[in-house]
Amino acid sequence: MSRFIATMIVTTLLAGSVSGQRKYERPAVKTPDIFRGADTVAPTDQTSIGDLKWFEVFKDEELQKLVRTAMVQNYDLRAAMARINAARANLGLARSDQFPQFEASADLTTTRTSRNGPVGASGQGGPGGKTRSFGSVFLNLLTFELDVWGRLRQQTKAARAELRASEEDRKTVMTTVVGDVATGYFSLLELDSELDIDRRTLATREDSLRLIKLRQQGGVATMLDVRQAEQLVYQASETIPDTERAIEQTENQISLLLGNNPGSIPRGQSLTQQQELPAVPPGLPSSLLERRPDIRAAEENLVAQHALVYAAKAAYFPRISLTGLLGFQSNQLSNLFTGPSGAWTFAPQITQPIFTAGRLRSNVKFANAQQELALVQYQQTIQTAFREVSDALVQYRKVKEIRTQQELLATTLRDRSRLAYLRYEGGVATQLNALDADRDLFNAELSLAQTRRNELLSLVRVYKALGGGWQQ
Repeated sequence: MSRFIATMIVTTLLAGSVSGQRKYERPAVKTPDIFRGADTVAPTDQTSIGDLKWFEVFKDEELQKLVRTAMVQNYDLRAAMARINAARANLGLARSDQFPQFEASADLTTTRTSRNGPVGASGQGGPGGKTRSFGSVFLNLLTFELDVWGRLRQQTKAARAELRASEEDRKTVMTTVVGDVATGYFSLLELDSELDIDRRTLATREDSLRLIKLRQQGGVATMLDVRQAEQLVYQASETIPDTERAIEQTENQISLLLGNNPGSIPRGQSLTQQQELPAVPPGLPSSLLERRPDIRAAEENLVAQHALVYAAKAAYFPRISLTGLLGFQSNQLSNLFTGPSGAWTFAPQITQPIFTAGRLRSNVKFANAQQELALVQYQQTIQTAFREVSDALVQYRKVKEIRTQQELLATTLRDRSRLAYLRYEGGVATQLNALDADRDLFNAELSLAQTRRNELLSLVRVYKALGGGWQQ
C-alpha cells in the first residue's frame, strides 16, 4: 500500500505538467467591414433582420399557422431532435467513465447429502443426510480508471461539444424549414395570381372573339381576323391546366414539409395584399458568427476535435485502475454478517504501453488530421455564409428595382391594349396591333406576378442567410 501511495504521488506530480495543456481558442477570422451588396457606408446600427423572430417577419396568419405546424410535424426537425437525444445519451456514457461504478452481488448455495452415503461422503467430514447452506454478499468496485492525465475528461468534453453541435444543427434545420415553408407559400400565391391572370385574359379574349365573329358576319372583318383571335383564345386556354398542375404540386410539396399527406393548403392574403415588408438591415458582419447556427455547429465540432487530440495524446501515459470488493462470506447463513465473515479485496493496477506497433502514434496523427479538417470546415462555413448574405442582399435590391420597372411596363401595356382595341373597333387600326398589344400585356402581367414573388423570396433568402428563423 505504501508503494502504491508513493506511486500515486509521483503520477499526480506528473499529471500537473500534462494538465497545463493549451485551452481551445477560437481561430482568428477576418470579417469584412460591411456585407457586399449592402449599403456602401458601414452601418452604425448593429440591429439586423436576422435577429427578428420568424413571425415578426412573415405576418400572414395562414403562413404562420403553416410554419407552426411544420415546427411540430416536420420529419427533418424530428430527426434532428432524435440526433440530439442520441448525442445527450452519448455524453452520459462518456461522463459515466469518470466515476466509480459499483454493483452488488449475493449468492446462496444449499446442499444436502445422501442419507445412504458413507460418512464423509458430503465432503464436509460429517454424516450423510445433512442439509447445509452457505453464501456471500459483496459490494464490487468495477474497474475504475483514475483519470490522472485527463483522457476521460477530454472525451467527455468532446461529447459535450458534439451535443452542442447537434443542438445547433437542429436550429439550422429550423431556419431551413421556415424558409422552405415561406418559399412554398409565396410561390403558391404567385401561381394563384397567374391562374387569375389566365382566366381574366381568357375571358377578355373570348369576348374579343365574339365581337370579331360578329364583325366578320357583317363583312367588316375577315376570316383571318377570326383565326387570329381564336389563336389567342386557345393559347390562353392551355395555360390554365398547366398552372393548375403547378398549384397542386406546390401544395403537395408544402404538405410534405408539414408532415401531412398531400392536400390543399389554405391561403391568407393574396400576393398583392401581403403586408409591407420589414426593413432589411444586415447588421455587422462580425455578429453573423454568433447568429448563424451552422457556424456555431462547425465551431463546436472543432472544439470536440481539439479535445480528442489531447485524449489521444494521454494514451501514451500509464493507466491507473482500481478494482475491489467488500462484503461477507460464510458457510453458515447465521454467521454471514458477523465480524469474522468479513472479506475484502483491493487491487490497484498500473499499465504502461510499451510497444503498440505505431498504433498510439497513428491515433494521435488521425486526431490531428480530424482537427485540421474541422478547422477547414469551420472556415469554409464562415466564408460560405458571407457569400450567401452578399448574394441575397444583391438579389433583394435588384429585384426591387426590376419590380418597379415592371409595374410601370404593365401599366403602359394595359393602356396600350385598351387604345389598340378602341382603334381597331373604330376602324382606324388593324387587328394585328390589338392582338400584339394583348399578347404583350399578358406576358407582362405574368412577369410582374413572378417578380413580386421573387421579391418576397429574396426577403426569405436574406432572412435565412443572416441566420434568422430559429429564434422562438
